[in-house]
Amino acid sequence: MGKIILRLDRVMADRKMSLKDLSEIVGVSNVNLSKIKTGKISAIRFSTLVAICEALDCQPGDILEYDKNASPENDESQK
Repeated sequence: MGKIILRLDRVMADRKMSLKDLSEIVGVSNVNLSKIKTGKISAIRFSTLVAICEALDCQPGDILEYDKNASPENDESQK
């Protein structure tokens, strides 16, 4: 079974957007946005994903990546 890898940090760096600025634009707390950025989440609301994509002018596929060879059991962020 694969896993979803979050690439928010890469997209934010490409857009030169700070966590604080993105948090203010999206309306999500710094703490929750930081968890999304580091992949320490198990779910994300579509409304949050839409707001992030609008703020960063990107597509969901720029932020989310599927790795079919990765094992979620070995990933600390999934515990």
